[in-house]
Formats: sequence, structure tokens, C-alpha cells
Amino acid sequence: MWASNAPMQKCRRGAFQLMASKMIVQSEPKFARMRRCIFASMLMFALFSGIAHAQTARRKVIVDQDTFGPGGSNMQSVLMLLQSPDVDLLGITVESGDGWQNEDVAHTLRMLELIGRTDVPVFRGSVYPLVNSMAFMKRWEGMYGKLGYKGAWMEEWPEYNSVNRTPYHAPDVIPAMPEGSPATKASDEIAANFLARKVREYPGQITIIALGPFTNLALAERLDELFAANAKELVCMCGSFNPRAAQADEFAMQFMYTPRREFNDLWDPEAAQIVHRAAWKKIVMVPTDATTQTKLTPEILKRSTASNSPVAQYLAKFPSLGFPMWDELAVAVWLDPSLIEHSEVLATDVDINSGGPGYGDTLSWRPGAGPGLGERDATVVFDVHVHAFEELYIKLMNAPVRK
Repeated sequence: MWASNAPMQKCRRGAFQLMASKMIVQSEPKFARMRRCIFASMLMFALFSGIAHAQTARRKVIVDQDTFGPGGSNMQSVLMLLQSPDVDLLGITVESGDGWQNEDVAHTLRMLELIGRTDVPVFRGSVYPLVNSMAFMKRWEGMYGKLGYKGAWMEEWPEYNSVNRTPYHAPDVIPAMPEGSPATKASDEIAANFLARKVREYPGQITIIALGPFTNLALAERLDELFAANAKELVCMCGSFNPRAAQADEFAMQFMYTPRREFNDLWDPEAAQIVHRAAWKKIVMVPTDATTQTKLTPEILKRSTASNSPVAQYLAKFPSLGFPMWDELAVAVWLDPSLIEHSEVLATDVDINSGGPGYGDTLSWRPGAGPGLGERDATVVFDVHVHAFEELYIKLMNAPVRK
């Protein structure tokens, strides 16, 4: 039975194969068009996905700051990062400097509460410098003259000073806060640990923006010898070369007779030298020189508080009229490098001869001309497009709060 049907089955299989081959030949142009359409669709999807990723990928940053507040250059610089749509602010590490660390942390937490950004963690850092101290600076002043500004160490203010500040208090004291006390808490992790841990988590991706003394960063560098090398870059508001005062006010008095002196380096010179000499891939310095043409004027304040956003309301309640925009400018240069009008590459270092009159001063040489003690080349910003900077600041302060 099976043998008798074999020729018929073979015949049927041959007929089916012939029909199928004719269908394939006749349909090949159609299938080819379909394949081309599918391929083109996949290509467009990949292209637009890449563009979307590029548009949504945010620049990772940690800001290290002596966030004395409320308001002022310290807080306003942090607000610029919080308001920038392409920035992922991973954390705020806080040390003493303009104010004591405990007070600075409280002001930072409260600011984040008032603007609705308590998702950003705050980390407690150093209370004291590595070596320098309030007592030593008093002895230093006895040899070399009074300093115009000493941050949290200020017990008496010069007669030309017009800025009202909280009277001197001990490091563990938090005076009554005009903006109210925070309900949130800082992280249990200390700042140096967080800094070292995070750059290992995202090697080559995190920018460190240093806007205060360098103690936290120096501790992170000593904790992990690859800390600086693992970061993408360092951007710092530090140093002073030959600044020209727009007017001889109380701020200019800090550098008019001592042009190489700058507070962030002076508070902890040893830490500043450690950080300046660390193995950063790139260093961008925004010294006092670049900031002398900036000032928070009534017009800028009015325009930057025009919206009803929580950020604008915070600025309106706690203005710092008349202050140079030191830290804001350093952040702006990182956000938009096209603001830079003039910069130079210099080898830089910090004087740590505590027995001399230049303790904490900025040292610099042309590249390759230094003593070879570890000084590194940095891009030093000397001039910026001030109007464009002001417009960027105003735009960010009026923007809706990012989540």
C-alpha cells in the first residue's frame, strides 16, 4: 500500500515545491522592500534613541562648599547646580570656612527643604583645618598684620566693614536661623568617605566643584590615593594672582595690598596644596581676578526673583546685595565654558610656609618652569563675559524647581 502511493506522493511534493518557488520569486521584491523598511525603522529608532539619551544624560557633579547662609554666594552657587537641567547633583559635602560646619550644614538642609529638593543628600565634612588653627592665625597676625577676612574665626570686623553677620560663636553652636531650623538630617556618612566612594562608583564621570576650603577633598585624597585620578575634573573657586578692584570696597580690601591671598586657600593651606598637587585629569581655577567685575545688584536681584518659584522666593527673602558673585561664577564657567573670555594654563601651588608672610598665598609659574615639587598645570580663568553670566544666573533662578 505504502509502496503503491510513493510515486503519487513524490509527484505531489514536486508540485508543491514548484508552486512555493514561484511564490517566492514573485514576492521577492515585496519582501525586499519590507526588509528595507524594517532596517530603516530600526536605524531611525537607534538614532533617535541615541539623541534622546544624549539630551537626557546629565553631567554628574559633587559640590564641596562651606555653605554659610541663608542666601549669599555659597547658597546661590548650589542653587545654580540644582536648577540646571543637564546636571545630576549627587551630593553636597560641607566643611567649615565662611561659617562653622554645623551651622553650614543646618543652612544647607533648610534651603533644600524650602525649595523642595530634599532628595539631594548632604554630608558633614571637616570642622577644622588639617594644620592651621584660629590660635595660630592670631599669632601669625601678630607678626605680619591683620587679615581682612577669616571666615568662622572672625571675632572683630574691620572698621570699613558694612556687612552684618552673626557674632562669633563656638564650632558646636548653631545660632537662631532666620529661615527656621531644618527638620531633615545630614547623611551618617562623612564627606571624605562619600567623595572617595562615589568617584570609584562612576570612574571618570564625576566633576568635583570645590567652592570652599579644601579640607574635605584633601582627606578624600589621603583616604584613597585614586580619588583625584578617578574624578573627571576639578573646578575650583580659589587662588588670587593680580586682581583689579572695580571699586575700593570692603571686598577689595581683602586683596588690594595682598594680591596673592585668597580665603579658600588661606583657611587650610596644607589641604589646598594636597588638592592642587593631586592627579586630576583636568583642573579649572576661577580665582579672585575673574570675580572682581561681578556683583549682585538690585537689578539682578529683581530680575532673578521675578517668578513665584520656591527658589526665587528664597532669594528674595535672603538677598546678599552688593556681594561679588564668587562661587556663582565658578559654577557658571563649568555650566557654560563659552563665558570665558581669557584664560591661561599655569603651573600652580599654595605656599605652606607657616612661618612666613605668604602662608596660604597662591604660587604660579609658566608651565614647566616650577620647582618640580608636584605643582600641576591648571586652566586659570581671568576674564569672563559678565553680562552673559548674569543672564544665565537670572534664567536659572527663575526656572521651575527640578525634581
